Amino acid sequence: MNNRNQELGSMHIGKLLFKLSMPATVGMMVNALYNFVDAVFIGLGVSADGLGGLTIAFPIQMLIMSLAQMVGIGAASSISRHLGAGNYEDAYKTVGNAYVLITLMSLIMVTIGLVFIVPILNLFGAASAPELLPYAKDYMTVIFMGSVFFSFAVASNNLIRSEGNAKVAMVSMIIGTGLNIVLDPIFIFVFDMGIRGAAIATVLSQFASFLYIISYLRSGKSSLKVAPHYFKPDLAIMKEIIVIGFPAFTRQVGGSVLAIVLNNSLGFYGGKIAINAYGAINRIMMFLFMPMFGIIQGMQPIAGFNFGAQKYDRVIEVVKKSIISVTVLATFGWGLSQLFSTQLMSMFVKEQAVIDVGSQAIRIIFLAVPIIGIQIVSSSFYQAVGKARPSLILSMLRQIIFLIPLIYILPKTGLGILGIWIAFPISDAASTLISAWMLRKEMKTFDNIEPLKADAA
Repeated sequence: MNNRNQELGSMHIGKLLFKLSMPATVGMMVNALYNFVDAVFIGLGVSADGLGGLTIAFPIQMLIMSLAQMVGIGAASSISRHLGAGNYEDAYKTVGNAYVLITLMSLIMVTIGLVFIVPILNLFGAASAPELLPYAKDYMTVIFMGSVFFSFAVASNNLIRSEGNAKVAMVSMIIGTGLNIVLDPIFIFVFDMGIRGAAIATVLSQFASFLYIISYLRSGKSSLKVAPHYFKPDLAIMKEIIVIGFPAFTRQVGGSVLAIVLNNSLGFYGGKIAINAYGAINRIMMFLFMPMFGIIQGMQPIAGFNFGAQKYDRVIEVVKKSIISVTVLATFGWGLSQLFSTQLMSMFVKEQAVIDVGSQAIRIIFLAVPIIGIQIVSSSFYQAVGKARPSLILSMLRQIIFLIPLIYILPKTGLGILGIWIAFPISDAASTLISAWMLRKEMKTFDNIEPLKADAA
């Protein structure tokens, strides 16, 4: 067991959570800048319709990410638990099978995406605002072609965090985003390539992250061994990866399904102005929420490792501290949304009509954000300890079970587009209550198990 593994099982939980969450948070914030920067340059440098095209394309990017997250998170949970139990060969086999899976899935996704790009974009909302289709098509054509590198990097970062090395994952994301910030204005303005230039800049940046991760894995510094014989397909390992990672996939796919419903509903009740406004709001939400998911990225290897090592007191402690940390960050994001909604919208667009619609909407959408910490931690906790069914249920609550039906129902009650905005805080509140009940019940089961203390083993 190397030093990083020893820390997962023995270091003070508060210090350990900070040590793993800080680089993860920085990395997630930096990663959020990919789409944030694209949206700013496109919204201000191309047009509001360009931002609308990006809004249509974004959930498709999230769908691509969902496959990578499914493999990465599912494999990371298994790796953390194997390392905690001392089963190193099983951990290495999981790494190899994860890379086989992500390669196959990415190639299939790229092929389907390029062949059926126009029908896919129409499904995701371009049909209700056809003037946005050319922008979305130009952007996604390039993104599809480079998505294999993106998927590899996303999955790899989860695997690297599972061994307790959050700094490498952070650096890979900083490299990609930093390069993207530099290349975006060059391709958009200097080369006058518009939204296609933004996509090229993004793909080149993702390729740089890919190269960095490859160099790290080949350097011998990782405790995860990557050797040819570990790449032999094992259906049992692949099944476990998919089953454990499926809730993450469901959550991301739920976001894509939500985007289909949302974009079409926004187009019907508010036209392209509403779609353009939500494009900016979605980027703001991502940027403000990413620090919370950084905490989660730090929590999961700790919870998974100590669950595998039967140190249940440490599992309980990291869950509690994670909820507190996420709640503080969520409350901060809520405050920004309520006090500076107009200024936040003005960062993306110049059209006053879009700013007016967006600034009102963001204040409503963020109403219940201070309480969502329990919801975010609960689903991720179940993933970390390998309990797929409750994680799947919790991952479906907000978007699929509550939000999508409410987006259909509330506008028809006479509320119109206001009903769409109100659906968000109602869904947040309802899913948080159920998540709190399930997590409290789960935590009580640990009270009946004799924990193996941190200084044991």
